[in-house]
Amino acid sequence: MKIKTSHILSFFVASLLFVSTASAQNTPAPTPAADTSYWTKGGLVSFNFSQVALSNWAGGGQSSVALNGFLNVFAKYKKGIHSWDNTLDLGYGIFQQGDDAFRKSDDKIDFTSKYGRQASKVWYYSALVNFKSQFAPGYNYPDDSTKISNLFAPAYVLASIGMDYKPNSNFSLYLSPATGKFTIVNDNDLSNAGAFGVDTGDVFRAEIGGYLKAQYNKDIMENVNFQTKLELFSNYTENPQNIDVNWETILSMKVNKFITANVSATLVYDDDIDIAIDSNDDGIVDKTGPRTQFKEVLSVGLSYKF
Repeated sequence: MKIKTSHILSFFVASLLFVSTASAQNTPAPTPAADTSYWTKGGLVSFNFSQVALSNWAGGGQSSVALNGFLNVFAKYKKGIHSWDNTLDLGYGIFQQGDDAFRKSDDKIDFTSKYGRQASKVWYYSALVNFKSQFAPGYNYPDDSTKISNLFAPAYVLASIGMDYKPNSNFSLYLSPATGKFTIVNDNDLSNAGAFGVDTGDVFRAEIGGYLKAQYNKDIMENVNFQTKLELFSNYTENPQNIDVNWETILSMKVNKFITANVSATLVYDDDIDIAIDSNDDGIVDKTGPRTQFKEVLSVGLSYKF
């Protein structure tokens, strides 16, 4: 019996189609790559410089130069009911006026890490750790021989558990009835003087109290960002009515891709920090005590957001 070539070709094509179909049925579909984009990261770095040069200027005045910079970075994790927010703020500034030596105008180390487990739509069970200090010594100008602060003198460590209220991405309110605040004075001269509330000769002080932290960050209009952070702490065992306050506010206005104008204000009150006081306005310090501290900075410079 003769088999036609067309029949052989038809059988071969049918076999290929059958094998291909069977293979497709037995081969599992590729699994989509797991979504691991649970992290949100970014930051801002800024440098600001100003100079005034005077020579035989009839109106008077002094030449001056100022330089400051700051870095803000964040890394936030969110997966299911778990969240973990980390922020680091660093700042340093110096200035010189006339023939004086350079002096410090800004000095800041501020790190916060907060873990949350969702309890409801807007509430989280949370734990928070915060560290604050500075980079370089500070002096009681114009007397640059009297040191009033140093690296890790003081340093503040705060550890707490509480509840975090997050109604949206712009605002959060953290409340803690159980917070430990630890003050470190890692400088012999300052610890021997009992600076920043430590006992004379000690380098460490512990407090237990209540803590509140409110944060708000929003682009209030195109190229204008407003952010504010308020921290309150009350020592349960010693003058709980004298609440420590740390309030920072920054208004950033973007001129173009790299130039930004910033206005920042910081208000601080700590019942354990004694400030030199001239109560008679006669130029002589006659007592010390806690006082409200305030700092305002207006700057224009280069910035880069990433």
